[in-house]
Amino acid sequence: MVFIDVVDRPLIMGVINVTPDSFSDGGVYRSAQQAIIHGKKLIDEGADILDIGGESTRPGSEPVSIEEELKRVMPVLEALVGCDVPISVDTSKPEVMRRAIETGAFIINDVNALRSPGALEAVAPAEDVSVCLMHMQGTPQNMQTGPKYQDIVSEVKLFLMQRIEAAKAAGISQQRLIIDPGFGFGKTLQHNYTLLNHLQEFTALGVPVLAGMSRKSMLGAITGNPIDQRLHESVAAALLAVIKGARIVRVHDVKATRAALAIYRASVNCGMADPA
Repeated sequence: MVFIDVVDRPLIMGVINVTPDSFSDGGVYRSAQQAIIHGKKLIDEGADILDIGGESTRPGSEPVSIEEELKRVMPVLEALVGCDVPISVDTSKPEVMRRAIETGAFIINDVNALRSPGALEAVAPAEDVSVCLMHMQGTPQNMQTGPKYQDIVSEVKLFLMQRIEAAKAAGISQQRLIIDPGFGFGKTLQHNYTLLNHLQEFTALGVPVLAGMSRKSMLGAITGNPIDQRLHESVAAALLAVIKGARIVRVHDVKATRAALAIYRASVNCGMADPA
């Protein structure tokens, strides 16, 4: 992904959920106009990428139709695609991927890692579009029903390696790929923190690593804070992810995350400011 390669700092992906039932902000930005206003606010706060999602993937969520997902996503994408930052669309549906790419989406963020029939073929011809391959054990409907691993790190790493190879075999160059270990997607609390502790191992796969822990239950389980009071935990998790090698952090609270990462980068650069 050229954009990531030329920016010498971690990137912040701001979340825009155009859904009634996402775990953190479901229903808050349900209308297109609300979501567009929120997207512009995230840009003002320093988001490097916006990630638009029209289907909740929280534990126990049910899929929506292609038509409904397009109805939610497309007006927001059309309004924001001309802004100053790249737009990502969070979807597992090939039909939505195609429409998003045609409209100008820069990234396809797929929790199913292009495993849906036709997904690889939908993305492969779009040579300027990147794709994020995420690990998930099971489906959103059942992923938190007793997830089990023999070795969480090696199994997730092997899965992502296999999806990288599948994408390359379909004609998607390695330079277009991003990987996400899938915090909270078919993982227990121990699984999640083991992945975070070993996140640097995923950088060996040779593509940028994205980490998304913002406001998730793995944070609330430690502090006891409800979803709408997990700002500090989310910023801490994003900072830890970057220290351990993540190139992109997917967050709800852009301004606070950017400030924390600026201090971290200042320490790395001995007080020199980051490039814009």
